[in-house]
Parts: sequence; C-alpha cells; structure tokens
Amino acid sequence: MTVVLTGGCACGAIRYECEAKPVVMLNCHCRDCQRSSGGAFAPLVVVQADHFCLRQGVPKYFVSVADSGNTVRRGFCAECGSPLFMSSAALPGYIALKAGSLDDPTLFRPAADLWTHSAQCWDSMNPILPKYEYEPGHPQQKVPEHA
Repeated sequence: MTVVLTGGCACGAIRYECEAKPVVMLNCHCRDCQRSSGGAFAPLVVVQADHFCLRQGVPKYFVSVADSGNTVRRGFCAECGSPLFMSSAALPGYIALKAGSLDDPTLFRPAADLWTHSAQCWDSMNPILPKYEYEPGHPQQKVPEHA
C-alpha cells in the first residue's frame, strides 16, 4: 500500500515528502548509526529514492565509511542538527528515512534488528524481531537469530 510519508527537522527549516510503500523498516545497531543518532540504534524506513522529495530547505551532508565498509551519506539540518535520512553505496536507488523525523512516527513498524553484534548491553531490543549480527548478504552473516 502506498503511503505519503512527510517529515522534517526539529526547527522546521527542512521538510520532505515521500509517496511510496516502504521497502523495509528496521533498526540498525551499528556503531555509525549509534553515533549519528545519539542513541542505541537508528530506526530506519527504507524507500525508493526516486519517490523522495525535499519540499523545503537544503540539508547538510556528512559522508563516511560505515562499519560495513560501504560509503554512507547522512543528511541532517545544519540549523538544529536533526538527523533526517541516509543513503548507502550498498543500496543504490534507496534512501533510509530516520523514523524520528517523520511527522507521524507511529507509522514505523520495524521488521528486524541489524548489526546486533554492535548493540549496546543497555539496549533493550524487541525480542519478537529477527536479529542479524550484521546485515543480510554480509559475508559474516549467519541465519538470523530469534530471541
């Protein structure tokens, strides 16, 4: 089902819209996502990039090499610092919206926890979700763990 996802930063300088069915929703526990979110993990809504549209403002970007070895480009508001979205060289054509930046974050329904080998001991992961030590397709990933 196609949905209209709208969101933006805390100060209102940046607004986005995406009219598409999310490809997947997940929690990433890699150290890069922990650092960029300031929390235990990054809740991500993955959508096709060609359905994503900036409606207002110009984000600033930080480009780095993630734990996976892939180049990651993270968009955030230069005024208030809110993390908004990211893209990875490993997934061309897709963008991951930060669920906390959505106008209606109750739409977020994660399907899995990724990079759990980096999860913090104080992180209370949802026991129902499948757990991946890395990510599907990663050379070190085994069959997903169920808690």
